Amino acid sequence: MTDTPRKRPRPLQTALIIAALLATFFTAFSPADFLSGNLTGQLSLLLTPQNEGLLTANGTPLPTVRIGIVAGHMGNDSGAVCANGTTEAAANLKIATLVQQKLTALGFETDLLEEFDPRLQSYRAAALISIHNDSCDYVNDQATGFKVAAAMSASDANLANRLAVCMRDRYQRTTGMPWHSSLTNDMTLYHAFDEISPYTTAAIIETGFLNLDYKILTEQPDLVATGIVNGILCFVNNESIVP
Repeated sequence: MTDTPRKRPRPLQTALIIAALLATFFTAFSPADFLSGNLTGQLSLLLTPQNEGLLTANGTPLPTVRIGIVAGHMGNDSGAVCANGTTEAAANLKIATLVQQKLTALGFETDLLEEFDPRLQSYRAAALISIHNDSCDYVNDQATGFKVAAAMSASDANLANRLAVCMRDRYQRTTGMPWHSSLTNDMTLYHAFDEISPYTTAAIIETGFLNLDYKILTEQPDLVATGIVNGILCFVNNESIVP
C-alpha cells in the first residue's frame, strides 16, 4: 500500500495546536511540583523532542549505548573522612560499582571511571554520572538528602536538564530521600563537565550526607544504586516524569 502524503497544517491550525499544548501544560503542572527550575526551562523540556529509539523491540538496550560512571575521588583522594574511619571515596566506589553491575546486566556498555581518569578527555557516551557523597560532619537537622546538578556546558542544555530531572525524580522515588537544594560550585562547575565531549550528557549526584544519611548510604548501597540506575533508564529510554 502506498502511503498517502500528509497535508501540511495551516498556520491557524498550528497556532491552535500549540495553544492547546500550552494550556494543558499550565493546567497540569506548576513549577513547584514539576521542577524547581525556571518556567522557560520547563517549557523547553516539554516542547523539545528527546532522544528516542534506544531500546530494541524486545525491550533490551542497544549494544551501542554507553554509560560512564565516575566513582567520586577514586584514584585521587579520600574525600570526606568520618570519625569512624569511613571515607567518602569508599562509599562512592561501593555505590558506583553496584551501578555499573546493574547497568551491565541490562546490556549497557558501562565504564567505571576514576575522579581524574584520563579517559574523561573527550569522553563520549549517552550519559555520564559522577557519584559523590556529602560531609560526614553534623551541620544541622536540615543537612540530609541528595543533590543533582547537570552539565550545562553540554551542547544540548535541554538534554542536560532532562537528565537532571530524571535523576532527581527516580532517585527520590526509589530511596525516599529528600531533595536538598543547596548546590555548590563543586557540583555546578564540576571539572569533568569541561573534559568530556560536549555531546555527552552529564550530571553529578551527591547521594546523601555521610552524617544524617549514613545508615542508608552504607547499609543499603544497593537501594541507592538502584535509584541512580532508575534515573539513567528514565533518561535513555525517554520515560515520562509525572509530578
